[in-house]
Amino acid sequence: MIKRPTVSPSARLLGCTALALGFVSPAFADEAADAATYAMVEEQNGDIIVTGADDGYRTISSTSGTKTDTPLIDVPQAIAVVTAEQLSDQQIRSVADLVRLTPGLSAGQGEGHRDQVTFRGNNSTADFFVDGLRDDVQYFRSFYNVERVEVHKGPNAMVFGRGGGGGLLNRITKGPISDRQLIGLTLSGDSFGSGYAAADVNVPIGDAAAFRINGFYERLDNHRDAFDGDRYAVNPVIGGTIGESVRVQIGYEYVNDDRVVDRGIPSAVAGTLAVPAGPVAGFRDAFFGVRGINRTEFEAHVGTARIEADLSDSLTLSAQALYGDYDKNYTNVFPVTAVRTATSGAFAGQQVIAVEAYADPTTRQTAIGQVNAIWRGDTGGVGHVLLIGAEITDQSTRNERINGFFTPALTSASRRTDILFRNPASIPTPTFVAGPTGNSNRAVRSELDQLSVYIQDQIALSDAVELVAGLRYDRFDLTATNVFTGQAFARTDDLWSPRVGLVVKPVPNASVYVSYTKSFLPQSGDQFIGLDLTSAALEPEAFDNYEVGAKWDITPALSLTAAVFRLDRSNTRSVGPVAGTVVLTGEQRSSGVEVGRTGKVTNDWQVAFGYARVKAEISATTAAAPAGRTVAQVPRHQISLWNRYDVSDRIGVGLGVYHQSSSFATISNATRLPGYTRVDGALFVTIAEGVDAQVNVENLLGERYFPNAHNDNNISTGAPRNARLTVNFAF
Repeated sequence: MIKRPTVSPSARLLGCTALALGFVSPAFADEAADAATYAMVEEQNGDIIVTGADDGYRTISSTSGTKTDTPLIDVPQAIAVVTAEQLSDQQIRSVADLVRLTPGLSAGQGEGHRDQVTFRGNNSTADFFVDGLRDDVQYFRSFYNVERVEVHKGPNAMVFGRGGGGGLLNRITKGPISDRQLIGLTLSGDSFGSGYAAADVNVPIGDAAAFRINGFYERLDNHRDAFDGDRYAVNPVIGGTIGESVRVQIGYEYVNDDRVVDRGIPSAVAGTLAVPAGPVAGFRDAFFGVRGINRTEFEAHVGTARIEADLSDSLTLSAQALYGDYDKNYTNVFPVTAVRTATSGAFAGQQVIAVEAYADPTTRQTAIGQVNAIWRGDTGGVGHVLLIGAEITDQSTRNERINGFFTPALTSASRRTDILFRNPASIPTPTFVAGPTGNSNRAVRSELDQLSVYIQDQIALSDAVELVAGLRYDRFDLTATNVFTGQAFARTDDLWSPRVGLVVKPVPNASVYVSYTKSFLPQSGDQFIGLDLTSAALEPEAFDNYEVGAKWDITPALSLTAAVFRLDRSNTRSVGPVAGTVVLTGEQRSSGVEVGRTGKVTNDWQVAFGYARVKAEISATTAAAPAGRTVAQVPRHQISLWNRYDVSDRIGVGLGVYHQSSSFATISNATRLPGYTRVDGALFVTIAEGVDAQVNVENLLGERYFPNAHNDNNISTGAPRNARLTVNFAF
């Protein structure tokens, strides 16, 4: 039997205060939802290797914030969690859509072929993880096999290593379940013509092992002319318990993605700081590429293994490994100028844009091994959760850029051509010429070796005060070789990343914290293909995050979080005092406040709310922009609110609102993306036992909006009203 926790007078006082501020409903009087959430969901519902516990939209604990199983209320860092249930209710299938649920982040276009996110004002294509291991290849990630997605805000290199300057996104995948069989099937389609099918099958093997397989296929379509594609993946996992104290899990994932590369529309005119331009009007669906050429193809084979052993009641040893083989190629034709009036030539007096083209093939092999020892005990009446770990990474990458030409001359001038600005666009088919032909092609082979060791102690000074302190050392060895010339550049960095946080709990279900964290990013870029004579001599960029926050479990099923932060990015490149030189004097500062509320307001009403106010500016002149410029694609205000209310046992409704204020497309601040508000709705119906249907309507009010961009002339257009029907079967 689960004992229902009592609510102290001080907690009731906090509840009344929050109610007055509008954060809690009167349902707090009866302690809202099921207290059963405190049972940690019966040790993760029988999962063989425990990675945390979820209940509805709320997650109680996590291992990735500290690498130890820790309640989120005790982690001195802002962490936003989106569970599989919320992903399903809102039909979230892309990182860009998920980012809307976590204010403080904004999705970039990623040139139409990859995930790209700005975390607290810091843009990244590589700060993605799966089960705590780095997943930095450029592609579009899916959530078909995901239990939840954790968004860590602010740098935390002590846990995750280099990069992650503004934060990171960690997918926690589904594991095998040893105590029951399950079969799940999802079928879905929308009014644009896209379709989706997914299966989740778990089969116990004896009393202490299980096999689980997740897979999906998706036919891609949307409102954009010429866009199409398909992607699919399969992820079998087997796990079991050896004896009473050793748990083993082995998995494999195959991913295939083939789709049109779409870089959106250009800006209306060439803007200025004084008068920023905006996206061109009336071309929401127009495709400015070449059918059959604008394409990305991605294939991945990823194997994983994990083992945990309880050596004693107080000591646990774990190890995990990942090997990934990735093959990707994308080719695209895209606008490189704003709309303008031609003054000469065949199009004189008419509106034109200029286009360019290139192909970009990449192969990568990544091997990661990680081992951790966790000791829980007391010394002199002080409690400890001591973590000691090490990680090794070996990564080989080959990348090319193959430029396209629009005339047989194959000169630099023929890499760009003007076209009439109209729909449909008529773009000549380019010719792609590989090799060192003097046409600015690139071919780079990089070898990365990284060795990391770290130590962290979660020190319980009393029942109400905990100190979290850790230090990580990374030895980062990178060699990049110009394939055309054979010239190699090398850089070795010894990086020390500290973390310290103080957590104070005035009552058992609330905490306040203050923390400092630091991370580094070598000057070769987050994909490590930009090392040259200049960058090889430069120190890594540094990210320092200062944060004060509070977390409150208002009820056993409803949480409130708040954080105030300042994030300083230093050692960014700037033009040196001598022409042609570069120095590390550039700086960027992001500061802001974030508030979140997640969980069950009543047994029938779930809510996920987030608000962020972020100011991100260049604080010292960089090579890209002078001091005072606003950082690209960082809205000053973001609000995300989703509600699900179950009217009865068989019928539920959902309503969501997302708002972001205007932002700049790039650091030039010459093109502005207008602010917008989007409203979504849903209807949930239980048809029969094990059969549920839902209809999600996105953009109910038909808002015209521009969610993100890649540069001033590659701006994505928001989809019009779209309905999706989904049927879920459980056997």
